[in-house]
Amino acid sequence: MMKNEQVSGPAAWTAPEMAASDCWLHHFRDDEIAEIQAAIDAVRARGLAIEDVTRSDFPLPGLAAALSGIYQKIVHGHGFMVLRGLPVADWGIADSALAYWGIGVHLGLPVSQNAKGHLIGHVRDLGHDPDDPKVRIYTTTRRQPYHTDSCDIVGLLCLQKAKAGGLSALSSSVTIYNEMLQARPDLVEVLMQPFVYGRKGEVPAGKNETYEMATFFRHANHLTTILAPDFIYAAQHLAEVPRLSDQQQEALDMVQSLANRDDIRLDLTFEPGDVQLVHNHQVLHTRTDYEDFDDPALKRHLLRLWLATPAGRPLPAAMAERYGSVALGGERGGIRVAGARPHVNLEPA
Repeated sequence: MMKNEQVSGPAAWTAPEMAASDCWLHHFRDDEIAEIQAAIDAVRARGLAIEDVTRSDFPLPGLAAALSGIYQKIVHGHGFMVLRGLPVADWGIADSALAYWGIGVHLGLPVSQNAKGHLIGHVRDLGHDPDDPKVRIYTTTRRQPYHTDSCDIVGLLCLQKAKAGGLSALSSSVTIYNEMLQARPDLVEVLMQPFVYGRKGEVPAGKNETYEMATFFRHANHLTTILAPDFIYAAQHLAEVPRLSDQQQEALDMVQSLANRDDIRLDLTFEPGDVQLVHNHQVLHTRTDYEDFDDPALKRHLLRLWLATPAGRPLPAAMAERYGSVALGGERGGIRVAGARPHVNLEPA
C-alpha cells in the first residue's frame, strides 16, 4: 500500500451503500435466544462471577456459525454489526450483562475501560461536568465527537434509550481518509504526524499524563485510524503542552465535518436489546447530545464492552503507548492502572 494511494475494499463504504443493505444487521431468532438463555442458566447454576466466564463456560453451538460470520464482517469486512433482539426487559440488568458478556467472549477478550478496572462500562449520565478535562464524556449527556475507543472492537448494548436525542452514527474512517487524500493531501500529512493526548488522570504505571499519537497509520497493508479529540483537547489544558497549530485544528475539523457529511454518516436506530459492535481501526462512532427522563429507572443506559481480537490486524508499535500492547492473541488495548482489579460492576459508577 503506497503512502498516497487511496484505500479500496469493503471498509471504504458510504452511507447510501450501507443504508441499502442489511449486511450489517443480525436479528436473533427464537432458537438463538433460547440457546443464550440456556447458557445463562448454566452459568447461574455454577455460581460463576461474570468476569470469570470464558467462552467454554458460555457455549453457543447453534450461534457459532453466525458469530464467526459476524466477526469476519467486523474485523475483515465493513467494520461493524448490529445484533438485534435481546430481551433485556425480561432479563434485567444482571442477566442482560451476562448474556452480553457471553456473546462478547466468543468475539474477543474483554479489557479494562477505566482506572477503576471496569470490564463492562456503563454509558449513562452520572451528572459529571463535561467541561472538566478529566471527565470522560460518556458519563454526561453531551454530544461526543466522532472518535475511536482504545480497543479493537467496542460493543454497546442498549438497555434504555433517552427521552430525546442520544442518536448513534458511524462513519468509515477509510472513506474519510480517501476524501481527504483527494481534497486536502496536506492535511492527511498532518494527521499522519503525532498529536499530544492527555490521559484524563488515568495513567498506567511507568507512563506520563500525556503521550503522542498520530491519527492515520499505513501499516501492514492496512489503513488504521486512532482518534479521540476529547483527549487531545484535554491535553490542551496543560501548560507544558504546545497549542494546536492552525493546520492541526483544520485537520481535526475536516475529519469531523467529513464524518458528519450525509453521504458518509450512517445513522442507526438504537433500541433496547440492540448490540452495536464497531471495529475501531476503521470506523468512527458518535452520539448526539440527549435529554433524559427524571425517573432513574428510565434513564438512558448502555453497557459497553472493549474487546481485544484474537486474530485481528497487526497494529503499529506506536499504538502501544495507548493500547499497552499491540501483540495479537493477548490483552491489547484498554486502560490498566496500578492497583485496579479488572472486574464487572453492575452499578453505574
